[in-house]
Amino acid sequence: MDRIANFLFEIGMLKRTPRTGWQFLAGAGGESVADHSFRVAMIAFVLTRTEDDEIDADRVLRLALVHDLPEARTSDLNYMNQKYVRVDEERAAADMLRGLPFADELDALLEEYRAEQTPESIIAHDADQLELLLQLVEHRDAGVPSTEDWVPFVLKRLRSEGARNLARSILDGDSSTWWFDRDSSWWIRGGKG
Repeated sequence: MDRIANFLFEIGMLKRTPRTGWQFLAGAGGESVADHSFRVAMIAFVLTRTEDDEIDADRVLRLALVHDLPEARTSDLNYMNQKYVRVDEERAAADMLRGLPFADELDALLEEYRAEQTPESIIAHDADQLELLLQLVEHRDAGVPSTEDWVPFVLKRLRSEGARNLARSILDGDSSTWWFDRDSSWWIRGGKG
């Protein structure tokens, strides 16, 4: 159990590991790898509900949940970093998982995710990209204009029809409409009558 406890402490690093790509957007950022991974898992759940019944939804969720685990050791490298720095994710994962009773299962999930060959891994990758797209739209709506430059690249990475359909809705939407009803008179005085 000590080894499992240490693993759980280690993955806690993801809460303190920043997603570094946001440093290229003026005034944007502040997301951790754990923040990102949570929404990726929720998007994966949603995508499995819009795809073919042959998709193993449980597997997609597990792939999404573990997709960035090695970043507890390697950190998050944005696209600029990746031009110059090579990370040995497989070695980081092997070191991270060594001695865990479920190491083989996690290793197989990480390997499947990296390979991007199964329908489940493709949907998990699409969930990862849709999370980025949601963040870009949130930053766009907050007035960060350079986010628009990144959108075409994200869209080209999407492989499933469900993800492409959801991306269109995300882009056509406003990130505040879920809570801010502009047509409501409630906003004049709030709950004060």
